[in-house]
Amino acid sequence: MNKKWMEYQGIKNWEGLLDPLDETLRAEIIRYGHFVEAAYMGFNCDTSSSTYSLCHHPKRSLLQRAGFPDTGYKITKNLQATSSIQPPDWMKKAPRWTTIRSSWIGYVSVCTDKKEIARLGRRDVVIALRGTSTFLEWIENLRATLTPVSDDSDSGMVESGFLSLYTSRTSDSPSLQEQVREEIRRLLKTYGNETLSVTITGHSLGAALAILAAYDIKKTIRRELLVTVISFGGPRVGNRSFRNILEKQGTKVLRIVNSDDLVTILPGFVLDAEDSSYGQWAGIPGWLPWWVYAEVGRELRLSSRQSPHLAGINVATCHELGTYLQLVNGFVSSD
Repeated sequence: MNKKWMEYQGIKNWEGLLDPLDETLRAEIIRYGHFVEAAYMGFNCDTSSSTYSLCHHPKRSLLQRAGFPDTGYKITKNLQATSSIQPPDWMKKAPRWTTIRSSWIGYVSVCTDKKEIARLGRRDVVIALRGTSTFLEWIENLRATLTPVSDDSDSGMVESGFLSLYTSRTSDSPSLQEQVREEIRRLLKTYGNETLSVTITGHSLGAALAILAAYDIKKTIRRELLVTVISFGGPRVGNRSFRNILEKQGTKVLRIVNSDDLVTILPGFVLDAEDSSYGQWAGIPGWLPWWVYAEVGRELRLSSRQSPHLAGINVATCHELGTYLQLVNGFVSSD
């Protein structure tokens, strides 16, 4: 793999690798999926626990305790996401778990094993992000109108709730954006003389935040760096202008999509238009452009219905990360 690693990271947009699915790419997708599984396994989802919304395990043992002891990677930083929603006064009497604004959402890791670095052909940095787990994260998901991703006039627009979780901070918790920037800069300083890649992988909400993180890294880190997103069951994130910016940046996104997963066709809707920026279309309602999204990157489309190992169609099961990894493992080609 080491000689073709940039192709597997999307430098040629995975041309000729998706249908039929290349065996090396299949293994790499599943490998990155395991990092996301570790993010889920590390999260304390017990609402009765005093450490609810934090990570179960210390950084040094998380991957091993999650069942992945031989990745060759070392976790270097835990990541938290913060909601901008301020619970109203009447919620003060509600259970504590409904008002927690900041929660552990994943981690940054770096490949440190010499054999794995040789196999990969570079030193790889992985950012792994879990999906929606807390009450306020669910509320943020519902904030589906588009909002400018930055103050730049041509920056495009993204889903309001996802941007909130990426950029919000509290007095004692920096934003996810600040944490990602700080750690990537630190790792670049440490390994700056080596061939380096950044792979951001996530499921559901984590897939949406992965795209925002990739956009932010490419925008703020001033060096040639291949940044790749491996997205499992991700919702739509932004409009056509935002997609155009990702393409101009050279940000590579591989979206693994289950045709039977409703999350992948939310939020908003997609229109076949030259530009989905506000005010570009004549004769349409003024509110419409704030709900028009665009798909990003390349798509690997799978289907639960085509798998002989998945009995029936269950809405929840179709969205589970485990279902996605099983479908990737069994997929041969579209025909």
